[in-house]
Amino acid sequence: MLCTRTTTQLVRPSMASTLVAPRSAVAAGLSAYRRGLATAAEPYDVAVIGGGPGGYVAAIKAAQLGYKTVCIEKRGALGGTCLNVGCIPSKAMLNNSHIYHQTKHDLANRGIDVSDVKLNLPKMLAAKNASVTGLTSGIESYLFKKHKIDYVKGTAKFSSPTQLNVALTEGGETMLEAKNVIIATGSEVTPFPGIEIDEKQIVSSTGALDLQEVPKKMIVIGGGVIGLELGSVWSRLGAEVQVVEYMGAIGAGMDSEIAKNFQKILTKQGLKFKVNTKVIGAEKKDGKVFLNVESAKGGKAETLDADVVLVAIGRRPVTKNLGLEDIGVEMDNKGRIVIDDQFNTSIKGIKCIGDATFGPMLAHKAEEEGIAAVEILKTGHGHVNYDAIPSVVYTHPEVAWVGKNEEELKAAGVKFKVGKFPFSANSRAKTNQDSEGIVKFITEKDTDQILGVHIIGPNAGEMIGEAVLAVEYGASAEDIGRTCHAHPTLSEAFKEAAMAAYDEPIHM
Repeated sequence: MLCTRTTTQLVRPSMASTLVAPRSAVAAGLSAYRRGLATAAEPYDVAVIGGGPGGYVAAIKAAQLGYKTVCIEKRGALGGTCLNVGCIPSKAMLNNSHIYHQTKHDLANRGIDVSDVKLNLPKMLAAKNASVTGLTSGIESYLFKKHKIDYVKGTAKFSSPTQLNVALTEGGETMLEAKNVIIATGSEVTPFPGIEIDEKQIVSSTGALDLQEVPKKMIVIGGGVIGLELGSVWSRLGAEVQVVEYMGAIGAGMDSEIAKNFQKILTKQGLKFKVNTKVIGAEKKDGKVFLNVESAKGGKAETLDADVVLVAIGRRPVTKNLGLEDIGVEMDNKGRIVIDDQFNTSIKGIKCIGDATFGPMLAHKAEEEGIAAVEILKTGHGHVNYDAIPSVVYTHPEVAWVGKNEEELKAAGVKFKVGKFPFSANSRAKTNQDSEGIVKFITEKDTDQILGVHIIGPNAGEMIGEAVLAVEYGASAEDIGRTCHAHPTLSEAFKEAAMAAYDEPIHM
């Protein structure tokens, strides 16, 4: 076991982040007490830098496979961006804002009379925070303890390919040694040049999840997943929301037909869109933010004003200050760590997964890579099918997709067929009075193999799981169409869209 030496005693690395100095040392002001150095002891089998979805899952898998494992996380709470200030809190706000909006605007149509509906924003934010705390603490207090994973709270930096110097969150430092290191440091908000985020009036996704009052007007810079989800939250709670997007359409990565349908639905819900628009700069004045914009193709500039501006132009990998340059780890010009098909970096014994390297910045993609990377260490084999990574936008209706879209297949010269089925023809959706959207199958023309599935509609995020499984196993649309789906369910729209791809649907 690797130990940490202080001026008075030896402590295990798992205790390093909670070490408390004797009262006499505190009274004497001996701050150097917490500074530690590594001893020549048995190294860890696996050290994981980062405790987000990729990192903590990799650590758990390593421990399950018998590796002596340590996980280093600087945030102080496991779960990374996803659990702390991303996926989980945003879904809490999306769910609860939808309930509020539905109660205020839709329940009367369903024969439910509710009066004096009011928003209690502090309580809604507290519910969001409780969800986060419950999940993040569960990883540390249950999963890590169950699998005997050492957890060090601090910031790691490579001293050599096998040694990590960790600046402890509570002060001091320690040195850890490991035979294998997995970098899972994730990503951070991409800053907008010339616009300073203060998390009060000009906010990132982090600040947008913790606004203490509903702004009268919000401008969202960026029409991607994050911007649309958080724009929807504050629109439902009463803000006037305008989305400014540089490209000609919202929803980067979506099938264009689905994206156009999505924008129409969100517009009906009250969101406003300004596409093909370039943001030049922003100025705070008289309690407002003034945004200077112009046509992306050039043209007359104009000024938009808002109480809050959300900057949601994407995320970038966190790879700085890790000492990667010092040990020769190769990175590209975007700061992403270069890896091979087994997650190996340019330095032997160091692997990288998740947002810090290539591919979509998705928590579930990082999790799959974490498991695969550790399995490769153990057996030489691991599996991630990058053609079967789903994407979901958790607005209402939800948007979900997996595989290729029409534009990608056309560009690749692949001949394909399309089958579609609207939720307006689905009995469960009609009964629920929630029938906007469609299911769209794209199949290879000659073989009927499913190449992509795109859904906009109720429960799309759950329904896409069946499509992912179909893509993973190389299923045909006929395989889905000839599989019995329960009635009445929303999934029948999925079956009928598959039938439309190889033959004809029944209920349309």
